[in-house]
Amino acid sequence: MRAIKLTLREILLKLTKAQAAVQGFRLLLFCFFTILVLPELAIAQRSGGILEKPLRAPDTLGLPRLEIPDTLAIPADTLALSDSTKIVPSSSITSEITYHAEDSIVADFLTNKLYLYKEAWFEYGQMRLDADVIVIDWEKSELYASGVTDSLGNISGNPFFKDGNQVYEIRKEMRYNFKTQKAIIKDVVTEQQDGILRGETIKKTGDGSVYLDHGYYTTCKLTEPHWHISSNKLKSIEGKQIVSGPFNLYFNGIPTPLGLPFGIIPNTPEEKASGIIFPSYGEEQVRGLFLRDFGYYFAFNDFIHARVTGDIYSKGSYGAKSQAVYKKRYRYSGGFNLDYQIIKSAETDENPLDTRTFRITWNHTPESRGTSRFSASVNAGSTSYFNNVVNPTNFQNNIQSDLQSTVNFTKQFPGTPFSLSSSMQHSQSVSTGEVKLRLPTLNFSMNRQNPFRNVKFEPLKTLNIAWTFDFQNSISNRIQTATPIDAELGGNTAPELIPFTPENFSLLLQNANNGAQHRIPVQSTFNVFKYFTAAASANITELWYLQKLNYFYNPASERVDQIVENGFNRVTFYTSSFNLNTNVYGFFNFKKGKIQTIRQHLQPTFGFSYNPDFTEESFGYFQRVQTNAEGDTRLYNRHQGFIYGGAPGGESRSLTMSLRSVLEAKIKNDEDSTGEESFKKIPLLENLSLNTAYNFAADSFQLSNFNISARTSFFDRKLSVNVSSTLDPYATRTFSTGDGNEVTRRINEYAWQNGQGIGAIRSARLNLNASINPSSDTQNPNEVRDELTNQFLQQGGQMNEFVESQINQIVNDPSQYIDWNIPWNLTVGYNLSYNKQSSGTTNISQAMNLSGDVSLSEKWKINFSTGLDIQAKNITQSLIGIARDLHCWQMNVNWVPFGRFTSYNIDIRVKSSILQDLKVSRRRSFFDR
Repeated sequence: MRAIKLTLREILLKLTKAQAAVQGFRLLLFCFFTILVLPELAIAQRSGGILEKPLRAPDTLGLPRLEIPDTLAIPADTLALSDSTKIVPSSSITSEITYHAEDSIVADFLTNKLYLYKEAWFEYGQMRLDADVIVIDWEKSELYASGVTDSLGNISGNPFFKDGNQVYEIRKEMRYNFKTQKAIIKDVVTEQQDGILRGETIKKTGDGSVYLDHGYYTTCKLTEPHWHISSNKLKSIEGKQIVSGPFNLYFNGIPTPLGLPFGIIPNTPEEKASGIIFPSYGEEQVRGLFLRDFGYYFAFNDFIHARVTGDIYSKGSYGAKSQAVYKKRYRYSGGFNLDYQIIKSAETDENPLDTRTFRITWNHTPESRGTSRFSASVNAGSTSYFNNVVNPTNFQNNIQSDLQSTVNFTKQFPGTPFSLSSSMQHSQSVSTGEVKLRLPTLNFSMNRQNPFRNVKFEPLKTLNIAWTFDFQNSISNRIQTATPIDAELGGNTAPELIPFTPENFSLLLQNANNGAQHRIPVQSTFNVFKYFTAAASANITELWYLQKLNYFYNPASERVDQIVENGFNRVTFYTSSFNLNTNVYGFFNFKKGKIQTIRQHLQPTFGFSYNPDFTEESFGYFQRVQTNAEGDTRLYNRHQGFIYGGAPGGESRSLTMSLRSVLEAKIKNDEDSTGEESFKKIPLLENLSLNTAYNFAADSFQLSNFNISARTSFFDRKLSVNVSSTLDPYATRTFSTGDGNEVTRRINEYAWQNGQGIGAIRSARLNLNASINPSSDTQNPNEVRDELTNQFLQQGGQMNEFVESQINQIVNDPSQYIDWNIPWNLTVGYNLSYNKQSSGTTNISQAMNLSGDVSLSEKWKINFSTGLDIQAKNITQSLIGIARDLHCWQMNVNWVPFGRFTSYNIDIRVKSSILQDLKVSRRRSFFDR
């Protein structure tokens, strides 16, 4: 290998010396050169038809141009020639030039040219050229490059040219001026954003624009693309767009009648691209034929983008949508969406529609910096939105029953233990129409303080105290009437539901539920008797209200009525508790068999809590009122139904008991042959808990219900099982009423004393979830859910019901997330719920969910999602989807076969992000039929 690297200064110096050496022979060489060139000039004048004028490589045998010397010229000063500061002429070259060749480098100082052969390369600034033949013309600042053709006609070492971010794969030859950055290239392929441009002849200008003759554009990166747009003239404007003349769409090299007189394709980075959004088309039974989501995308700057689109339907419906996203680096990011629809149907329909509906979503996530933080997650809309606006590709939006919104602001005060937070919370039931708005919600709190941290006595050393102040104002469209208050006395206590509209807003404000709450928790944790941990706590709570209730007996109607008394009033109460817990470990070793050890962890907890009796009249929190003409009385809470409730009723001296157990096994690992991990742990019982309480101060039913729950998993956590139950230890007895009917009630006697076993199961729940696939590295839905949740929290988000529903929607929507590497995946869920009241009324519900996907071949996949209501014997909302990987395209077919949202849609779209609107789409919806 021969490699020579010369600088421009060295080349010019040698050229000057060579010219000085041949000065005496200029006249003779000039004559010889004239004899050689004249025949070539005569041939160039001949006429003939040439289809393509090839780029001409420099003649490697050419001699340098000679001039007649000036006989009067003063002899050169040898001292001046040796002075390197004066021999370098002025040049526009501003960067070092480097080059290399594997075979040879030939320098012709007479013609001021350089020849590089075999795996050669040339670099200047951000430009690099690789080829088997490179000719450098220093005088013209030009490069010529081509491949080498062997005796069989095969070409190797074709040029590969890179100029900044643009890359050109050249099939023939090129000429490039590295001073003006202009180039002429024959048969070249270049990548523009996500697309590929190819042309027979390309002219590249200094500003990066590219002109193509007989070229095509495609997003398929195969040598023979599956599809392309062919045009005689194409122009690519760097950073803006690609413009073409009349073009045709080709599939697998076959022309189609699809085409347009001109085309404009975005050639802008995704974060800076503005342009027209083309609509999708289809048909709905109620609103008719439609053009949906036609509009414009606005890339205002690097911080905010917006999308404005419209919908129009043949039966008179129309709508508008606005979507915006924003981001300020290191500060915040978010998005805002508004959808407003006017829905109309034909007057001849059985149930004609004429309604207005809307939906608003907003999310705002700040970066974790500074002492203040503002975040938002809003999802609100009219109740009729999801009943009328159908999304055929994601029907989960149409069947969700609740909307949740939260807007939070927090402020930390540096150097102090205090913090301030304010929030707005919104909840809305789509099925019932109930709306709850908590505006505002204020919280001012002090972190736990340890005033006795330097005391050696441990109970005082760990003593901490905190303080929290809360204020809430709750507005609901479910209005509670003032009277009557007691259903058993002939009244109807069901609240009235009114529309949540601006016309009713004054009435909603009058019925707002508000109040403030102070809490002072005092707690100390310390060790006793070496193996026990004790926790003593006391909580002082004070409620502030501007109203309270007064009850009175109405003899005319023989019932209890209430009136609202305005005025500031306080409710103060306190509770105390003492808990003691420890940990017990048990090991069961086996000498034979696969199981080596079983370990059991027990955590028993005993506690005692005390609450005074605040029902005494001296406190003023309760009121004893006559309920009938016979003089019977009943105790009523004067803050019943208030936002923070009232003081607890009745004295409580309760002994609480709980037991938690974990059971694990250590077994031999047959898969490990090295012995490094010869054993592995498997969970036999991940959690088993039991808790109850006994109230010594109660006059009856002193023993509380037993709450039992258990959780475990099988088959390497592919199957999870959750069980919970509530056991009532008291017996029931049937009584006869005065009208001859029978009623079953609890009695103050234990079940085992009346031959009814250990008690009655009042409620029980069973949940089974399994995720099965042949890939051990694949995440199951629970792991995907956990990963998305962790990502959201790491970005500074705050979890709430709305965020959880969005994450669940992502996890449960198989049509949007396809892993072509997994041959099949199956997720099964089973839920059983059992409830039995003391009167004997029983309610049982069972449901099964099934989702997954199956690969029919390497490129075909079927995904599905369905469910079964076993108790009602109905199939729940189902979805069947077919996905086809078409290399540079992807086809998705989604079908909702039955139910209110029956529909189908077919999408064939280019995978390139800049051509997402180039699609073949057909949708039809049959809801409300």
